Amino acid sequence: MFGKRRKAFLVSAALVGGTLLMTACQDTEDGAAPSASATDVPAADVSGADAAGADASKGADKGTEQGASKEPDAKDGGSAEGSGADAGDGTKVPVQQACGANDISWSTRSESQAGGYILIMAKAKQGITCILPAALPTVAFGSDGTEAGPAEQSVGDAVTLSGATTAYAGVNPKTTDTDGGKELDSIIVGVGNEDPDPVSLEVGTITVDKPVVTNWHTAPADAVPSA
Repeated sequence: MFGKRRKAFLVSAALVGGTLLMTACQDTEDGAAPSASATDVPAADVSGADAAGADASKGADKGTEQGASKEPDAKDGGSAEGSGADAGDGTKVPVQQACGANDISWSTRSESQAGGYILIMAKAKQGITCILPAALPTVAFGSDGTEAGPAEQSVGDAVTLSGATTAYAGVNPKTTDTDGGKELDSIIVGVGNEDPDPVSLEVGTITVDKPVVTNWHTAPADAVPSA
């Protein structure tokens, strides 16, 4: 009797144990976190990332192109600082231009020396550096364009105008001892006969008869006309 009960108990225990083992396995499988893999990423997300990368690349390329387009083209002028003659060692030597009348600030004053004359004063306008050539200034009088001849035997030196540097030339409007001449109140001044922009300068009433003019000088005392 006892043996039958023991056998039945063992069978019952085995059944219960099997049931518990199956339940535990099922719970473990149901609660385990699913493993992630690259293949589980949605195709839409991958294509979106690729598109974002392509857009960033296009933006960088566009920025590079815009930056390059701002560089000055040498044939379009470029920077004034880069202009000049090559000194042979890669450096640039500024090329100075010849002065024109419109590059200069002009003024005059009457002087009493040598029987009286007109002192012409020339300064470069702000920011300009230019050269007055070693030649007489062109000074004309009246509607007939009477020009002043040379008051000196030889041509002087070229004068570079820049900043406060001033060039001086003296004009004697009348070199004759006669009573003749033209009564005028202005003179026309240019840098050479080919100057396209000569200027008219007020000088007060003067009598003009065989006028003369000096070369350009850097000191007013050197610009006194002697004839």
